[in-house]
Amino acid sequence: MLKSLGSAVTRRPWLFLVAAVVLILDAVLLGADLPDRLSNGGTTDPGSESARVQRVLEDHYPEQQPNLVLLVSVPEGAQVDDRNVAQQGVRLAERLAFEKSVVGVVSYWQTGLAELRSRDGEQAVIAARIEGGDDIARAELERLAPELDGKQGDLTVRVSGALAVQNEIESTVAEDLTRSELIALPLTLAVLVWVFGGVVAALLPVLVGLATVLGTGALLRVVTGFTEVSVFAQNLTTALGLGLAIDYALLIVRRFREELDTGADARTSVLRTVRTAGRTVLFSALTVAVSLAAMLVFPLYFLRSLAYAGISVVLVAALTALTVLPAVLALLGHRVDALRVRRRKQGSAGSGGAASGPAPRGRLTEAVMKRAPLVTVLVTGLLLVLGLPFLGAEFGTADHRQLPASSEARAVQESLRDDFDDSPEGSVPVLLRTGGAPRAEARATAGRLAAKLSGLDGVTRVDSSNGTYRDGRRSEIPTPADASRRAAGYNLLTVVAEDETSATSAAHQRLAEALRDASASDGASVGGPAAALVDSKAAIGRGLAPALGFVLIATLLLVFLLTGSALMPLLVVALNALSLTAMFGAVVWVFQDGHLSGPLGFTATGDVEVTLPVLMFCVAFGLSMDYGVFLIARMKEDFDRSGDHRGAVLRGMRTTGGLITAAAVVLSVVFVSIGLSRITNTKMLGFGVALAVLMDALVVRTLLVPAVMRLLGRRAWWAPQPLRRVHRRLGLREGPVEDLPADASGSDRAGPVDSSDSPDSLDPSDSPDSPDPSDSPESPGRKPNERHSATL
Repeated sequence: MLKSLGSAVTRRPWLFLVAAVVLILDAVLLGADLPDRLSNGGTTDPGSESARVQRVLEDHYPEQQPNLVLLVSVPEGAQVDDRNVAQQGVRLAERLAFEKSVVGVVSYWQTGLAELRSRDGEQAVIAARIEGGDDIARAELERLAPELDGKQGDLTVRVSGALAVQNEIESTVAEDLTRSELIALPLTLAVLVWVFGGVVAALLPVLVGLATVLGTGALLRVVTGFTEVSVFAQNLTTALGLGLAIDYALLIVRRFREELDTGADARTSVLRTVRTAGRTVLFSALTVAVSLAAMLVFPLYFLRSLAYAGISVVLVAALTALTVLPAVLALLGHRVDALRVRRRKQGSAGSGGAASGPAPRGRLTEAVMKRAPLVTVLVTGLLLVLGLPFLGAEFGTADHRQLPASSEARAVQESLRDDFDDSPEGSVPVLLRTGGAPRAEARATAGRLAAKLSGLDGVTRVDSSNGTYRDGRRSEIPTPADASRRAAGYNLLTVVAEDETSATSAAHQRLAEALRDASASDGASVGGPAAALVDSKAAIGRGLAPALGFVLIATLLLVFLLTGSALMPLLVVALNALSLTAMFGAVVWVFQDGHLSGPLGFTATGDVEVTLPVLMFCVAFGLSMDYGVFLIARMKEDFDRSGDHRGAVLRGMRTTGGLITAAAVVLSVVFVSIGLSRITNTKMLGFGVALAVLMDALVVRTLLVPAVMRLLGRRAWWAPQPLRRVHRRLGLREGPVEDLPADASGSDRAGPVDSSDSPDSLDPSDSPDSPDPSDSPESPGRKPNERHSATL
């Protein structure tokens, strides 16, 4: 397949480029309105009990589910009960009620409800619900907000509510995304210029990254026609699109320059590059896509939509790197080195310039391998210690505190929590299904249930159609407003909790579970944010084992197909898991506990959004596999050719170590730019994955991999005979060298290492071809594999 693809690209490079330009222009047009079609939320299980309650509340009790809140402040020295103020407040509420898209308008001046009046009497609330789906409701909010916000006669109005918070999060994410791209692209280009030593070669990966982001945006626009897609998919698309596309392009351009250095012409160099580096790109893309596909197991559309986005961006990145980039290289030829900023050494394994790694890397690897047991114990212990804070993780849901402190929607929500009694934060809806029961019987059932629930620990009172209950007894007779709690075969009870700190606090979660246990025999259902969080945690818990099993089995299978080893897949999985410990520990220590919240500019909430660890695991694990493929593939190829395990490890580190470092720096730059967002969850994703990438490249791949490989010796490549036969039939390897064109100079491999010129040359006293005394004596050196002669 790769041979055919390379031949097609080199025969008609202009055709591929013209087709790419047309597709990119179409993608720009198709994806232009993508931001308007993305949704915030999706962190609840749509099939859960709390989700069913939420749908009933939205359909039959809109006044109980307001998504628009107007916080009305009176002039200085006045009170909300003053006649003039009250008249203006009533007119404002009536004006809102006459809007066709608005239902369930409730105001302090019309109801006299104490919870709608601030303690100091200087503020009051008008609450309502804007009907329609996310797109319609958001459009109505954007129309109404400018008309309502600000001075309304003597009153001052500030707009907030769940819809306003959601809208502001989405607009902030879009603004931050544009800013992160403006930051990431120049920094990435500067890193690539340092890596390649030339401007033209450095521009190619950036162009591939931009094409990938635009192409993925068009695919996501198509996906929004079938399912909801989270607004955070844009951040993931930008980060993975730029990062992976640049990584793949870096690998391909580096390999192409090496082939040119052997004396091959441009067409032959492209053919060899597609068949060798292209194989690594395909395998890497497959492993990353597999990791991201694990999120499809979960029913929460936040995770599922990010899986769609991630898989799309990986496939587009690989396709662009294997078609458009080779076409450009075929046309450029030696001009790929134009506009150099420094000289690079040719004809060596390190001809990729800085990407091949400086001499200290070789000395460091040798030092690590000489002290392998000590390095293994110390590094493993350090990584485990860094991950310890995650044992104290508390999980919650995102709220208005995701927004920056300067946000008006957040300021209003905090004023509602701090300045008003009986905050909605402290109420839990319980929905009793009455069906066709007579009204008297339904009221009696509601009364019995309300009395039972009001006696539970942590409950202040229960409001029902039968009145208000406290400590197991009715304390207040029903009011006319309580009659609205009966609707379409349902009876709504509102449980007011003692704890009003957060709607999803641990106390609220325990209360939701207690309410479910107490009301299950009456056929009632419990909803609200705390119950939704309990259901989300349960859904993630159910999907965790299948998702991890899928990732584990797929990873083991793919690494086995690459290496033919029975031990190497287990080693790769273990090392990848270790590389993530620092990320998970930092998530809790920084974002849950609030350390560094000042410098990073966010508000610690005391918990971690329940879906974020799953997302971060899938992304970071896939990227770790990406770098693992680069390194293990090079070691395996060298070992197959030489039979020298220790030399294969040394040469693998020296040949690809700098490439992995450069790729990790580029990817971390992209993710750090994403982490500069003003939205806390986006900040957590960006900085967390950047940390995981750097730990994997600079600690695990640089220190732990060579140490463990030294300890294992030749056993690292061992497999029982049946698995060897399977690998011979199905394993991933290159074809015979005679398949290359007749003008290919030499075998399908880079030129020999010039030890006098390469900074990575080995000391004569420590030749990699010398036997490794630690290797198993019963494992004799293997003969060179002439069919597997292509270097990475």
